[in-house]
Amino acid sequence: MKADLIEQMMASPRLPEMLQALNQKWEEEQRRRHQFWADIRDDVKAEYINGRVVYHSPVRKIHNVVHFNLILTIGGYVKEKKLGFLGFEKVMTRFTRNDYEPDLCFWKHEKAREFTDDQTVFPVPDFIVEIFSRSTAATDRGIKLQDYARHGVTEYWIIDPGQKIVEQYLLTAHSYNPPLKLKTGRLVSTVIEGLTVTVEELFA
Repeated sequence: MKADLIEQMMASPRLPEMLQALNQKWEEEQRRRHQFWADIRDDVKAEYINGRVVYHSPVRKIHNVVHFNLILTIGGYVKEKKLGFLGFEKVMTRFTRNDYEPDLCFWKHEKAREFTDDQTVFPVPDFIVEIFSRSTAATDRGIKLQDYARHGVTEYWIIDPGQKIVEQYLLTAHSYNPPLKLKTGRLVSTVIEGLTVTVEELFA
């Protein structure tokens, strides 16, 4: 919440009523969130974002191509170097308010060594990739960008298969620097030690 909005609320004689209303909204949202946890199925990709369930439609072929190439490239490297745990597609990550299923996410050993074989919900990742589509554009560059930064996701990639561009966001304090945007060349990860990805190969 921005400081000026807080100051406006503090200056209002209706502050107690506003706080009560906010608390009621929060409690209702969390009840719906717990129902989402109870109802979610293994065969459906869904996320809980700002109080509502967001379902994802079947992906286009190019999305699948990029996703497959990411898993091969990054997954193979992480496994070979034993750097941590790589999750994809149906891995549920829990943030303070929202629950996301990123296209790809990575945890360093410091977090990953605590994971169990039966675990179904995971903490905030160190690295996240979202593959951009028209239906997810506002979310990927909006609430997810803000939420990932606020919760300390050190590195965030947005991949646009249509434009064949990779945007790399790096965390400074609690916000991301302006992204590095690449259509060609090599992208060097700051989180996955030693990982270099050739951008063109992601779309091949």
